[in-house]
Amino acid sequence: MERRRLLAVLAALAVATGCSTHDDSKAEPSHSASSDGARHAVEAYVDALNSRSATGLITVGGVKDESWSRKEAAQILADRGGREWKIKDVQIDHDMGPDTGSARLLAEGKAGKSLRDTFTVTREKGVWHLAVFTHQPNGKGKESSSTDKPGS
Repeated sequence: MERRRLLAVLAALAVATGCSTHDDSKAEPSHSASSDGARHAVEAYVDALNSRSATGLITVGGVKDESWSRKEAAQILADRGGREWKIKDVQIDHDMGPDTGSARLLAEGKAGKSLRDTFTVTREKGVWHLAVFTHQPNGKGKESSSTDKPGS
């Protein structure tokens, strides 16, 4: 008798899980859809390098078009721009959540030189950006937080 109850419960659970409804219109973007958006950001980065476009770097970096970002974009382009990079591999990992992760890029230039880079990718308001700008100002009139000495 006990065995029959157990089998009945297991059968009911199997039917309940198999018949659950799923509304795709309310589903969150799949992992691959998120990866596609982040991959497009990496491709836009490579396109900006190849075309030596500071505006393209600023857009893919998700930063304001200001003198500091133009200066840093010019430095990135001086180091890596105009080499006709061809993407060999891009790997996206959503290791920090659905809107933040990491991207690994492997590209090869016309002269056979390799470009290997890792970026943090973030999605803000549905748009993916790469953290390529490292010298962002902390804001006008604001002091940066410091860990050197405790505040009193």
